Amino acid sequence: MSKVITISREFGSGGREIGYRLAQKFNIPFYDKELIALAAEDSNISEDVFQANDEAIGKLERINYEYAMMDPLASDYEIPVSDQLFVIQSRVIKRLSQAGPCVIIGRCSDVIAEDPFQVFICASMRRRVDRLMELDADLNLTRKQMEARIRSVDSKRRDYYQYYSGNEWGKSKNYHLCLNSAKLGIERCVNIIASSIVWD
Repeated sequence: MSKVITISREFGSGGREIGYRLAQKFNIPFYDKELIALAAEDSNISEDVFQANDEAIGKLERINYEYAMMDPLASDYEIPVSDQLFVIQSRVIKRLSQAGPCVIIGRCSDVIAEDPFQVFICASMRRRVDRLMELDADLNLTRKQMEARIRSVDSKRRDYYQYYSGNEWGKSKNYHLCLNSAKLGIERCVNIIASSIVWD
């Protein structure tokens, strides 16, 4: 079994927390937003550019070179910013997956990392709204507004994943393990994933 665990997740399902707890349980590195900082450092492109295009397909435009010191692909062709950033971030994910055991969240890591253990975390819309209403209470959104936010983020993640991987986001055959965190709970999901992995 692979030394790398990748976690794809529906927004609000607790996939990030599950990944973080899993990394703590195994005492291995955890990468989510950290990938943005590493990719920015590798490319001399501002983290703001990566964050603005995080898990989203962009329009046909060049990177704003107020933020960049160099053209990351050194190409004369017009390439969407999201494509350029995907290539940079993919290199970082490959490097991390080759360096040793780790947990990587989203960003098509399940198809980029070498032979990962692929997990997908889902939950009912009601439970995801409940979770985010509690976690993001400072946003002062109504339940209807929060549901719209969840659907928007899921749609962007789905489009991004399917565009760059060619696979169907959330389809069970594309993962080793699919878990419903609303039914099982966060801690039980962590334990199920942990017990499913056999390290090389």
